[in-house]
Amino acid sequence: MLNAVDLALVNDLIGAPSSAQRRALAKVITLLESTRMDHRQRADEVLNTLLPKTGKSFRLGISGVPGVGKSTLIEALGLYLIEKGHRVAVLAIDPSSSLSGGSILGDKTRMERLSVLDNAFIRPSPSSGTLGGVAEKTREAMLVSEAAGFDVVIVETVGVGQSEIAVAGMTDMFLLLQLPNAGDDLQAIKKGVMEIADLIVINKLDIDPDAAMRAQLFITSSLRLLGFQGNPDHASHNQEYWHPTVMTLSALEGKGIPELWEKILHFQNLQNHNGQLQARRKQQSGAWMWDRIDAGLKNAFQNNPAVQALLPSLSSQVNQGTMAPSVAARRMLEAMGHEFF
Repeated sequence: MLNAVDLALVNDLIGAPSSAQRRALAKVITLLESTRMDHRQRADEVLNTLLPKTGKSFRLGISGVPGVGKSTLIEALGLYLIEKGHRVAVLAIDPSSSLSGGSILGDKTRMERLSVLDNAFIRPSPSSGTLGGVAEKTREAMLVSEAAGFDVVIVETVGVGQSEIAVAGMTDMFLLLQLPNAGDDLQAIKKGVMEIADLIVINKLDIDPDAAMRAQLFITSSLRLLGFQGNPDHASHNQEYWHPTVMTLSALEGKGIPELWEKILHFQNLQNHNGQLQARRKQQSGAWMWDRIDAGLKNAFQNNPAVQALLPSLSSQVNQGTMAPSVAARRMLEAMGHEFF
């Protein structure tokens, strides 16, 4: 049951677009990100209340190495979509320092024009050590953005390596941004992230058009090779299914943005027509549940009194090389009263 404060937040959030709605959206996401137990319980109630209002947006995940132009592309695409009457929410994930634990959260400053528009909402969040290039509560922030009426939700990942692919497991389409000097076709095929990308975009066409064209050819040939190992039902002649493609553009100059959106719409229409979009979202919901179970079990383990009592001694023995890490792990798990492995 929602308390009066949270009920007012929900009413503002699902109401008409306004400054009150934007404040409510920011407050709800802050509540979701809180680690306090009482806040977590309130957040669960709010999320369940908003659930019927979710699921109506298109969820786009964008990844790429630092410096590839993710923020520039998102701003250019966001401005284009708002001109077309859409409302755009951007969830930008910023890497957290492994030393201090802090984050710069500077993505919003890179989108100066987009951030001041009424139909745009930009929320930077720290990764806080979460693997896969996303923040722990990104999925929940995406749902509340949908409930607020944003019909395009863009998730920008940390983008620090090939492991930044968790965003593909929570969005409808995964876009991988590449630099013109992507290497040859063998180098391209080594990048495992290529296998799950729905669309690969070569940015910075304005700097070196020839290099961008070569990268497009290399990656296209690599995708063709990868396709031979895929599902035969998705063969290239079957127009009922989407086939990953490669395109070039210049986000800085805004060239290729309309063509990018056309490809995204084509993808959306195909996925809706063949039922893959709903199937993908159902699979993602199940994976999300198990992800939270894993996180909850880890938290319960770390806070277990028996584990905390053993941890200093066993850690010391592991560090000194007198006990194998697997043995130490098993003893702490057994301390919880369970045999895990």
